[in-house]
Amino acid sequence: MSRVRDVVNQCQLFSVEEHQSVAEVAKTMAGFHVGAILVFKGDELCGIFSERDLMMRVVLEHRDPERTPVREVMTANVHTIDECATPEEAMEAMQANNCRHLPVTRDGHVVSFLSMRDLMNYEVARQTEEIHHMRAYISNG
Repeated sequence: MSRVRDVVNQCQLFSVEEHQSVAEVAKTMAGFHVGAILVFKGDELCGIFSERDLMMRVVLEHRDPERTPVREVMTANVHTIDECATPEEAMEAMQANNCRHLPVTRDGHVVSFLSMRDLMNYEVARQTEEIHHMRAYISNG
């Protein structure tokens, strides 16, 4: 049975500190080509900052990205998922919490960051492989 840790593999964990400006964080996100990033205060996860947060809480509210700390505009109520959960449980958690990203934990510590896109790509690859095996079975039968 697949687990969240199988979906995220050993991807690099990108994060910023809660005191950084929105402009700094946006540059970091652009540099890593990511649409959301984890926000820490030291070793403690305190939020997620996404492109949606940038649009809704900075641009539309006419805040200065150079002077606005990311802690003021990040999503603070962050739901997490354990790396031993199934991909289906992760999808259910995303749906129940109306989010597209979940920090992945091991023993209470963040070890990865799971996106809806990661889940979709994993499921497409799994189904493609299954179809390939079924076609091979049919053509050999």
